[in-house]
Amino acid sequence: MTLGFITWNVDPGLFSLGFLHVRWYGLLFALGFVTGYYIMAWMFKREKIDIKVLDSLTTYMVLSTVIGARLGHVLFYEPATYLAHPLDIIKIWEGGLASHGAAIGILTGLWLFARKHQKPWLWVVDRIVVVTALAGAFIRIGNLMNSEIYGHATNLPWGFIFVADDNIPRHPTQIYEALCYLATFFFLLWLYRKKAGQPMGRLFGWFLVCIFAARFVIEFLKEPQVMFEQTMLLNMGQLLSIPFVAAGIWLLMRRSENYK
Repeated sequence: MTLGFITWNVDPGLFSLGFLHVRWYGLLFALGFVTGYYIMAWMFKREKIDIKVLDSLTTYMVLSTVIGARLGHVLFYEPATYLAHPLDIIKIWEGGLASHGAAIGILTGLWLFARKHQKPWLWVVDRIVVVTALAGAFIRIGNLMNSEIYGHATNLPWGFIFVADDNIPRHPTQIYEALCYLATFFFLLWLYRKKAGQPMGRLFGWFLVCIFAARFVIEFLKEPQVMFEQTMLLNMGQLLSIPFVAAGIWLLMRRSENYK
């Protein structure tokens, strides 16, 4: 029995209350932070760390994620557009967030947090990447609700027809990525719980390899996000993923060498 294609025609807006317009993407983006907070609270309680430290960490995470993701999109994908209209940079409600920019922003924000609270940077990052993988899954489902960042045309039975754009069955690359990120979350959580005494940086290394290797591979199935990518052998997402994967491999090798 062959399954038919999936017709996707979801309204990206969830509800409106006067001037307040709530979208699925915004709700899922926020849900990633809320869920991550409770998981981090469990970690901190497990390690007997004052919850006030987590409240400070959450502030750093929210600001660095949003700022990094927005500037990443501006600089990596549409610099000319935003140089011509610089005030549009602050209009994040119109869309335009880049996961690679978010990664850079988060790592920078965590460095500032680690300095302030006198914690080893790798110790902080090892815990944050667990919940970051889960948040990434939520965000990709948000992209699905927006009918954006989809894949090439496909004849596979699970192809999605995004009615908002065309009637062509396409790879639901948002779901592919969300599943990879969710699997990474459970893998990292298992490492955190079961591998006591492992060297700092190992979770971070696995995160970089798993997340950005998956991103690199899935990009082959995606439609170009901006015009200049149409003539590129590897698109911008892939080019930006390579150094993250390389850094993850290097980190895992170094942590293994130092683990006695």
